[in-house]
Amino acid sequence: MANKQTGNNSEVNKLHAVAAQELDFDTATFTRATPIVFSTWVRVLAKNWRQGTVACQGRADVSHTNRKPWKQKGTGRARAGSARSPLWKGGGVIFGPQARVRTVKMARKMRSKVMLTMLANYLDQKNIVCADWSLSTEHPKTSEAQELVNSVGLANKKIILFVAPYDFHSALSFANISNVRPLAFDQANAYDLANSDCWLFLKKDFDHFKGMVSQWL
Repeated sequence: MANKQTGNNSEVNKLHAVAAQELDFDTATFTRATPIVFSTWVRVLAKNWRQGTVACQGRADVSHTNRKPWKQKGTGRARAGSARSPLWKGGGVIFGPQARVRTVKMARKMRSKVMLTMLANYLDQKNIVCADWSLSTEHPKTSEAQELVNSVGLANKKIILFVAPYDFHSALSFANISNVRPLAFDQANAYDLANSDCWLFLKKDFDHFKGMVSQWL
């Protein structure tokens, strides 16, 4: 792919597909994860990401008087013991949702197997790329980030951009680009990585990427 120089950046944007040898990774040394294992982890992620903050008032929570509305007999009306009854307007909700925490765990070896399987697939398809790029200013610059995406031919692909946890300027530069999702190296998960066409990281962060991959082995 031809190198192209940005208007506000003196450095040349060099893009190359990462090979397995650069990561000391051999695709033949492990067993691929099955679709069932992969889908299980995605469901675990989705369930653990639920906030669980929705709630409604039961009859014990409704702010009404506890006095009996009318006497038990002699009025001709149905018996009523409290205005908090779920049968009354403004009463409590029967079996309504309550705030709770839903946490599901999955074995680390199973998660690592899924990540290694995706890593091998993306390496085989040459969809893990490294770009030699940096900002020309000390502030976030979306125009320079967009120019990089356009110059390397990734404008029509879903991109996961790995950034260092402290590299706020790079993350903010790409944050407003619709087809790029910045993701810290310690936030990698099966849902986000599988929902992308390409993994991209900067050359200065190569050691961070290699360290992330080594944790999966």
